[in-house]
Amino acid sequence: MAGATQSPQRDQLVDERDRLRAKLGELGLGENGSLSFDGGFADSSQVTAERSEIEALAGSLAETLRDVEDALTKMDDGTYGRCQSCSGEIGDARLEAMPAARLCISCASKTR
Repeated sequence: MAGATQSPQRDQLVDERDRLRAKLGELGLGENGSLSFDGGFADSSQVTAERSEIEALAGSLAETLRDVEDALTKMDDGTYGRCQSCSGEIGDARLEAMPAARLCISCASKTR
């Protein structure tokens, strides 16, 4: 298992967290976790579709942000690098590629 505090991964996760927070702010995600659209946001079918796309993107970004924040918490409590499913080690190569990985490669392949 990777060490409890890995500076390269921590730095990468902190940068990713900041980037995701900024992007969600640009999309208009409010403190309550919902998107706000201005009153001039028309109600045509095209605009409704665009709004749905923005909401889907924001949802995906928010989920990724939760994964990143969970990984940072795990670094702090010493459980980083452990699979949430089997409690086995998540390989270093996987953590290098995906620092916020919650599952080892074996468990991740079973969920697909």
